[in-house]
Amino acid sequence: MATPDAPLTIVADIGGTNTRVALARGGAVLPDSLRHVRNAGRAGLEPILADYLAGMDGARPDLCCVAVAGPIRDGQAMMTNLDWHMSEASLARATGAGRAILLNDLQAQGHALGHVDPGRIRAVVDGPVVADAPMLVVGLGTGVNAAPVHGTGVARVVLPSECGHVTLPVTCEDDFALARFIESLPPEPGRTRRASVEEALSGRGLANIHGFLAARAGVTAAGDSHAIIHALAMGDALARASVAMQVRLLGQVLGDLALIHMPYGGIFLIGGMARALAPFADQFGLAATFRAPRWIDLLEHAFRVSVIEDDNAALLGCAVRAALG
Repeated sequence: MATPDAPLTIVADIGGTNTRVALARGGAVLPDSLRHVRNAGRAGLEPILADYLAGMDGARPDLCCVAVAGPIRDGQAMMTNLDWHMSEASLARATGAGRAILLNDLQAQGHALGHVDPGRIRAVVDGPVVADAPMLVVGLGTGVNAAPVHGTGVARVVLPSECGHVTLPVTCEDDFALARFIESLPPEPGRTRRASVEEALSGRGLANIHGFLAARAGVTAAGDSHAIIHALAMGDALARASVAMQVRLLGQVLGDLALIHMPYGGIFLIGGMARALAPFADQFGLAATFRAPRWIDLLEHAFRVSVIEDDNAALLGCAVRAALG
């Protein structure tokens, strides 16, 4: 519950299509303040925040905290899915806040852990959870990333990363062929095409897998991830094979991340693709792939994997982080 005399914070979570904006106090988002703003045609976040505050009777926030999909360095952020650049200084000027904080979107999700309604968290791989142990947030959506979470309260540290761009693990001939297929695709302007984890586990990753399997079968691909999930619901065999392959690769990557970070407090999946794949986790053996035998047997019994089904968790994380000071 928000504390009435706590500092007022403006919080924002920038998505590829929309930006969520709200006000918060004492680590809690004020529900009636939540707004969704389309990004198309906007020059950046600063005018969005200024317009939002004008529409909230000229609210004057003490703090500003913003979650962005992209790396942050020296108080500046460059979006990976929008041509926007912002800084903590520019956000403070635009909002009149005494201080602004930029977070990677996965860092914001990490700060939300322990504050999200338990009814919005669903286990997809059962396992033990150790209280106050390290946790891991893994984002699967337009992009892929992960952030380890250590400590609680004021001692919490959420470390940024860009691990969606690491090389896709290859454990069989199909994986190798998929990697070569991805590397053969035309690169986006100014970018190098690489068979990364993101190119297999994001929304376009499912389209890449489907395109690979369609090319091998000599048929036409279904389209984007939404079309593929719909085709699976209609009983399409190629869509089924595509989602099954993505779930298998997800299990492998989660196993690798678990061994790197030892998140005995749990692994939490967030994002549109995480929610889209969750209903198929049992059907396509996510647990079996995640717990596949390795030289060390930690994965056979430890770690729970859950999906967070709260679209506003990043906003909540911004509110929690701002309340820490």
